[in-house]
Amino acid sequence: MTWILGLNAYHGDAAACLLKEGRLVAAVEEERLNRIKHWAGFPRAAIAWCLQEAGIDLGEVTAVAINRDPRAGRWQRLAYLLRQRPSPRLVLQRLANRRQWGGVEAALQAAFPEQRFQGRVDFVEHHLAHLASAYFASPFARASVVSLDGFGDFASAAWGLGEGGRIAVEGRVPFPHSLGIFYQAATQYLGFPHYGDEYKVMGLAPYGEPRLLEPLAQILRAEGDEYRLNLAAFRHHSEAVPYEWTGGSPSVGRLWTPLWEELLGPARVPDAPLEQRHRDIARSVQAAFEAAAFRLIAGFKARHGSEAIALAGGCAFNSVMNGKLRRELGFSHVYVQAAAGDAGGALGAALVAWQRLSDQPLAGVMPHAYWGPRYDAPALEAAIEAERARWSAEGVRLERHEDPAALCARVAAAIDGGAVVGWFQGRVEWGPRALGNRSILCDPRRGDMKELLNAKIKRRESFRPFAPSILAEATAEWFEEDDAVPFMMQVFQIRPEKRALIPAVTHVDGSGRLQTVRAADNPLYHRLIAAFAARTGVPLLLNTSFNENEPVVCRPAEALDCFLRTKMDLLALGPFVLVRGDV
Repeated sequence: MTWILGLNAYHGDAAACLLKEGRLVAAVEEERLNRIKHWAGFPRAAIAWCLQEAGIDLGEVTAVAINRDPRAGRWQRLAYLLRQRPSPRLVLQRLANRRQWGGVEAALQAAFPEQRFQGRVDFVEHHLAHLASAYFASPFARASVVSLDGFGDFASAAWGLGEGGRIAVEGRVPFPHSLGIFYQAATQYLGFPHYGDEYKVMGLAPYGEPRLLEPLAQILRAEGDEYRLNLAAFRHHSEAVPYEWTGGSPSVGRLWTPLWEELLGPARVPDAPLEQRHRDIARSVQAAFEAAAFRLIAGFKARHGSEAIALAGGCAFNSVMNGKLRRELGFSHVYVQAAAGDAGGALGAALVAWQRLSDQPLAGVMPHAYWGPRYDAPALEAAIEAERARWSAEGVRLERHEDPAALCARVAAAIDGGAVVGWFQGRVEWGPRALGNRSILCDPRRGDMKELLNAKIKRRESFRPFAPSILAEATAEWFEEDDAVPFMMQVFQIRPEKRALIPAVTHVDGSGRLQTVRAADNPLYHRLIAAFAARTGVPLLLNTSFNENEPVVCRPAEALDCFLRTKMDLLALGPFVLVRGDV
């Protein structure tokens, strides 16, 4: 039996996954288990859970695959050092990072001293891992494939053609030029300092106008089909920008230089009021980012003549860009896997390692996103009983609905009545999105639902939108495009005549970041949405992640704690339903 353990280690969103004979059986991010957002370091807990889920120990693992290769791009690195002579601190910082990746076997043995790993270690170049995670997980036999990222193995992007279950890599964008660094620097400049805050800029952009494209063209420049940074606007290539990647939530020092303020005006201080100027900058940044990405993609699409595209890398989380690939470039199908960022590189590395071992083509290995921990009814009941004193003191009552139809009818009625519902079912989702197993669900028809959610639970910026989960078979009726979007990675335009019916999930520009739900992928969640549709005629629900300023809940105790410390109205924990008030 061939078991391959894939890892994203010593980087943000550390994660592990496990393949059995080339098929995915388990995958989870470390943050879901240790409760530290975007945790960076060695994913010991994620590895331990994957092995436990499969019923094996480290001694049975054939290969461990890492989504980094210390040898990749070494001549380009050397040439860059000789030509540019960056600060000695920057060089030492990069060497220390490479030593960490190279010491994975020792780290495994230290983390699991009672188990003896006897397999091989496969280092997989960062962007090859991303490309593999996109194409091999996709349903496509033939597709253009692109990785757009910050940096990894001395490149920020790579592209090629996936065909016949194999990938031919055709090109890369070298360090120090990077769309990811451009967007991250803009995010910091706009006063959002935390790792992963780029989605806030994307959410703010529709409230502005692209008035600042001309000055931004002096920061992000077109060069043929590719893009180049004006390096005078960035610090990452010459200075030792502080990076904290081990043992906690990642932290990145300031990437932008004073040239940004010369061109665009004063930077926003974190937590300062948002002005229209900031909204216009966000819109202009998004537009400049899209234009650069589309130039790159259009170049190789013309060569490939492909109808489909699969994307990965941190920039592939830009769901607004993804949703425009049909209209702008003429693709018929777009696929972004559930963990498109660095966590998903663990899957890509494992898939490359499997192909190296087996020499077999791969395709369609990830039909859904539900690969994490699950809890049976006795475990759920024990967690509820452990908190009985707490929830009974609040007047919460407990119901049990063993029949799935009855459970869905009960919850759909509560949502129809305006309840905010915690929905905890099945296996934890792989990737950052809540996709119907660890979700908070609400009525999309309520114009005040965004304010209610932010007041009761989420406590986040008012401009950030909430997403619709829709029955896959109803997509064309409610959206202007019709394609599978199972992982909430694309933004489509909602049909104009439908927007007033679902104001809670309609963004200011008439769009929605949708999730299409098939009965084959998640039968219980599909049944719940269908029950709501039967009551209301609306085949979709507002879906946001089950958390409150923390990683998405994983264990039943975390779901109960979130329910009890917020003003959530109902919690469906498997067949158990905890209810506040007269819901």
